[in-house]
Amino acid sequence: MANRHVYAVVDPASGELVKEYPTATDEVVDGALDAAAKAYAQWSRQSSVEQRAQLLTTVATLHSERSGQLAEIIHREMGKPVDEAVAEVEFSASIYRYYAENAQKFLADEPIELLDGEGTAFVRRQPVGVLLGIMPWNYPYYQVARFAAPNLALGNTIVLKHASQCPESSAALQQLFTDAGFPEGCYVNVRATSEQIAHAIADPRVQGVSFTGSEPAGAAVAEKAGRSLKKVVLELGGSDPFVVLSTHDLDATVQAAVEARFENTGQACNAGKRFIVAEDIHDAFLHRFTEKVLAMTDGLAPLSSVAAAEYVEEQVRRAVDAGATFTSKGRREGAYFPPGVLTGVSPASPSAAEELFGPVATVYRVGSEDEAVELANGTPYGLGSYVFTTDAEQALRVADKIDAGMVFINGVGLEGAELPFGGVKRSGFGRELGRAGIDEFANKKLIRTART
Repeated sequence: MANRHVYAVVDPASGELVKEYPTATDEVVDGALDAAAKAYAQWSRQSSVEQRAQLLTTVATLHSERSGQLAEIIHREMGKPVDEAVAEVEFSASIYRYYAENAQKFLADEPIELLDGEGTAFVRRQPVGVLLGIMPWNYPYYQVARFAAPNLALGNTIVLKHASQCPESSAALQQLFTDAGFPEGCYVNVRATSEQIAHAIADPRVQGVSFTGSEPAGAAVAEKAGRSLKKVVLELGGSDPFVVLSTHDLDATVQAAVEARFENTGQACNAGKRFIVAEDIHDAFLHRFTEKVLAMTDGLAPLSSVAAAEYVEEQVRRAVDAGATFTSKGRREGAYFPPGVLTGVSPASPSAAEELFGPVATVYRVGSEDEAVELANGTPYGLGSYVFTTDAEQALRVADKIDAGMVFINGVGLEGAELPFGGVKRSGFGRELGRAGIDEFANKKLIRTART
């Protein structure tokens, strides 16, 4: 895990330090774990599903009521355009509302039909205890909602360590949960260091860990958790393929490709990043796609930091040095990186296996469906994927062959609170959202009675 001891707001547009916040002392971190453990022992055991659902409904309402204020905070912290930030807050509200409305159904006893013997058997879903959440900067509210909503509905309590560049949004969330009426310790925000988090993972008061972030950091979290026999949910990087095999409307498909790549300035783990296009429409697709990408140059938001932009610049340089062509306008200026298109990247080159976390798209030409699938599966990642085709049978056939946790057919922006989110391979394991999201940290307790 990275060693970052300073929580600070740095204006991505200028690189100027706005404000620093002190990291927590060891005593504060211990107090957070203790408060969460006490809340689990008391509130979780005494509250009903209906009471927890009502609290989540209030959390959803407060997100909506404070959407403007919350949006301005993350605009300042990580450069997200205000309209996108407002949309994130509203999507987060829908997640809390979804679990509030469905908790009763999801947590209902599940009867089991006995093969032999008398009596009854059923599975009852119960909380497991204190959970540690380690969240990233790119979706400061949405990432927390995916983790917090189902687990608070279930009755787990949460200690939340947010990204070091999100001190104000994480504090705003803490205040929101407090204002919603959650008792002390149910949701505790803590500005912990990496070393403190490593100790917290091993702490016997913690029963599970949810991490969203980079692959190396996720591996470190999983290793530490594994040594302590703690369950982990990991949502890591992605290099999602966007496969275009045929289309009735090339302009609409190109627009979908642009939207899939450039939301949040390309800083999304499940963004379409590699555009794999059938050779009969490749040239027309590439021409129109490149036109639209270059037209975004003047209005694109900065990346989250100068360091992030410098890293994307380094990745592009390595690809070009290996024989690729990068088409863009302008040069990197601070955290601003010009949107562009990479072509001629060899599938065998190291660059082809990297995740580009910024406004850069890679376009490939393929001669067959099988070649498209092989290329789509040709990275260590397996988070999301997109398939565009006019052939419904082909769409399902290709979706079945792609190694990914999610496949979206003929559309983008189709995520929802009810749809499970997660990946395979080096994109992590476990699921968030939907019914699956409330099952990850549940004790599925069997209760078997010999006779009634």
